[in-house]
Amino acid sequence: MTVKTPEQVQKMRVAGLVVAEALERMAEAVRPGATTADLDRIARTVLEHHGATSSFLGYGDPGFPAVICASVGAAVVHGIPDDRPLEEGELCSIDFGAIVDGWHGDAAVTVPVGTCSPEVLELNRVTEQSLWAALRTARPGGRLSDIGAAVEQVVRPHGYGLLDDYTGHGIGRSMHEPPHVPNLAPRGPGHGMALDVGICLAIEPMATLGTGEVDVLEDEWTVVTADGQQASHWEHTVAITPDGPWVLTAADGGASRLSSPVSSQL
Repeated sequence: MTVKTPEQVQKMRVAGLVVAEALERMAEAVRPGATTADLDRIARTVLEHHGATSSFLGYGDPGFPAVICASVGAAVVHGIPDDRPLEEGELCSIDFGAIVDGWHGDAAVTVPVGTCSPEVLELNRVTEQSLWAALRTARPGGRLSDIGAAVEQVVRPHGYGLLDDYTGHGIGRSMHEPPHVPNLAPRGPGHGMALDVGICLAIEPMATLGTGEVDVLEDEWTVVTADGQQASHWEHTVAITPDGPWVLTAADGGASRLSSPVSSQL
């Protein structure tokens, strides 16, 4: 894990704003009949416009073949964009990372495709709300388990599944740095690494309508629910500052959402 200086956090903010712009443009393009390959092209255009590069393209082994992860329906994370038309009633998770001047930003949104059922929309709303509850804990004096405890506090009362083996992560000059940032806190809040000023984390809750058990497809990337139920995935990169969390991948730094009490949104 690396602790960032204020100047380094400012550089990560530049990458975060590229991510925010791309995700906004891609979310606007989600509709029945569009394809995730279309979304990938939008993201590439934004990267080119800003002189940024992709955090995802070529990552891992086998190297990831796109600049976004697009996970639709029962796919939770790490889906590969393709030419299949999106269908009414699906959820489409878009995960995107950008590098500017050697520093990464990473975030994800999940967008309803057309008209979705009330239970699917509620899953998506609650998962997003759990992200903001977790982001509020990213402040000096906290502990790493505060993040997972906040996610569980929002998600568990609804009976949704949470993924055990897929977590958030530290971020900086590498997309994935220590520590792992679990979405679970078996011992409750107040445990684990201290959250100090200068730590930057990518927090990303993933919830499902079913059990939370998952499989990986033959492409060696796409993670899908074992029971075929739909899933939702939300993510932001956050820096811990003396004044609390600064959401580097939100256009307003998170100001509008961090100020709203989580209890009013449950």
